[in-house]
Amino acid sequence: MKLDEIPQDVGGLANADMKELCYGVDENGEYKTKLSEGWDVKTLALNKSLELIQERIADFKQDCINGKISPIPYYMELNRMDLIVLADYMNKWQFTIKRHYKPKVFNKLPLKTLKKYAETFNVSVAQLKDISLNED
Repeated sequence: MKLDEIPQDVGGLANADMKELCYGVDENGEYKTKLSEGWDVKTLALNKSLELIQERIADFKQDCINGKISPIPYYMELNRMDLIVLADYMNKWQFTIKRHYKPKVFNKLPLKTLKKYAETFNVSVAQLKDISLNED
């Protein structure tokens, strides 16, 4: 993209009084930086992805309330974690974390494991066990 074509659409960045550093090519063919106020296309895409994340969070919360899953998938989505990341934080195998998705297994976890999950998700053990205490 040419330096003078860098978008300057007023969007989410302008509302936060921020600018984004972008790269463009000047008239000599050299890469230069220029601040952008935003880009409607990028703002639209980011907003859509955030909407999808909020929908998944709501779905996981409802599934947890209905007893279909444990709170683990809900908190993973709330914290934008995937299985690999959570397994690394917990220092456990991925299949072990997946087992903890089952309410029967989750309800039998030792306090030490629950504390580790709570610490990882930055909630109390009570919030971990009862997601209605979470304000999300």
